[in-house]
Amino acid sequence: MIPNTPTRQAVELLAGLPTAAVSDALDKLSLRGSLLGIKPVGGGRRMCGPAFTVAYAPIGAGEAGTVGDFLDDVPVGAVVVIDNDGRPDCTVWGGIMTHIASAAGVAGTVVNGACRDLAAAESTGYPLYSVATFMRTGKDRVRMVAVQQPVVVDSVTINPGDLVCGDDDGVVVVPADRAPAVAELARDIDAVEARIVEAVRAGSTLVQARKDFGYHTLQTARST
Repeated sequence: MIPNTPTRQAVELLAGLPTAAVSDALDKLSLRGSLLGIKPVGGGRRMCGPAFTVAYAPIGAGEAGTVGDFLDDVPVGAVVVIDNDGRPDCTVWGGIMTHIASAAGVAGTVVNGACRDLAAAESTGYPLYSVATFMRTGKDRVRMVAVQQPVVVDSVTINPGDLVCGDDDGVVVVPADRAPAVAELARDIDAVEARIVEAVRAGSTLVQARKDFGYHTLQTARST
């Protein structure tokens, strides 16, 4: 369970915001965090929580594969982030893991690689994001090489405890030490965009509303 800390408060705020606003906030602060190629593939379409990181690598000669042996250690509310180097030809997340994670209160899973058994994610409403879907098992093809160590996805370094948020648009990662600032800025950006829509509905042109509310510089990096 996430303790009552600024990180938890940031999770609660980020969980209600679109990843688009969070991505713009990251741009504003010159932070990388938007994960290209990671898309929603099943179950729920919104998640937010601290990262629990796992890394896989191809097996060597005489080695046995291991897939999923970390799951008992994932805390309630965490998001599992699996780096299988974007490999699409074997899965490292499937139906058994989805059912167990859903029942245990895990917030969701992100796979830099392939997953399978999407029906399990749909039936449980479990948020699942990946590069690809493919039914072939990763057993005897890959092995787990690290747990709760930094991983890199799309040139974004993801540390254990960084905040991972997902919705229909994909996944963003917010560094834990910048989470409160990103959350507040994302909330402001989302509010500005809502005011632009309201202004147009009230009779303004889109060009004028965007100018009035500074739309074109919402994501522009702050000068240092």
